[in-house]
Amino acid sequence: MSNIVRLILACVIMGAAVTLCGFGFWGWGILVLFIGAIVLFSFFINENMIIAQFYLRKEKTVEAQTWLNKITDYEKQLHKNQYGYYNLLLGLMESRTAPMKSEKYFKKALSLGMRMSHNTALAKLSLAGISMAKRNKREAQQYLAEATKDDKNKLLADQIKMMKSQLGQMDKQVQRGYRNY
Repeated sequence: MSNIVRLILACVIMGAAVTLCGFGFWGWGILVLFIGAIVLFSFFINENMIIAQFYLRKEKTVEAQTWLNKITDYEKQLHKNQYGYYNLLLGLMESRTAPMKSEKYFKKALSLGMRMSHNTALAKLSLAGISMAKRNKREAQQYLAEATKDDKNKLLADQIKMMKSQLGQMDKQVQRGYRNY
C-alpha cells in the first residue's frame, strides 16, 4: 500500500475517532483512535521491514526475503528515512548468498543515510569484510576505523576486533607468500 494512502486512511480513522468521542461514544472512540495510531505508525515504519528483520534475527532467510520482496517500489511504499535501512536489509540478505554483490547495497545504504549509528557501523563493517575479501587492505582499514568511530555503544566491538586480527593475519600471509617465491 502506498504511503499516501496510509496517511489518508490514518486521517480518516482519526477523524472518525474524534466524531465518535464527540457523539459520546468514548469507548469506541478510544478504540478507533488506537487503530488510527497504528495505521499512522505504519506510515513511518513499514510492517514488511519489521517482519523481515524479525525473520532475519531468527536466521530464517527465506521468509525474510519473501517479506522484503513484498516491497516492490521502496520510494512509494517507504518513508524517506527508511530507504537506507531497506538497502541495509537487502545487503544483509545478499551477503549471505553472494557477499561480493552486496557491496552496492551497503554503499547505497550509507549514501542514503541511517539515523542509528550502530547501523552505519554495521554497514561499514560489512564493507570492510568485502574489502578484505578483495585484498584491499587500505580500504578495509578505513572502513574499520569508521565502523569503530560509529559504534558508540560498542555493540560491534567483538566483530571489529576479530576483523582487525584477520587484517593482521592478511599481512602475515602476504609476507610468507613473498618469501616462498
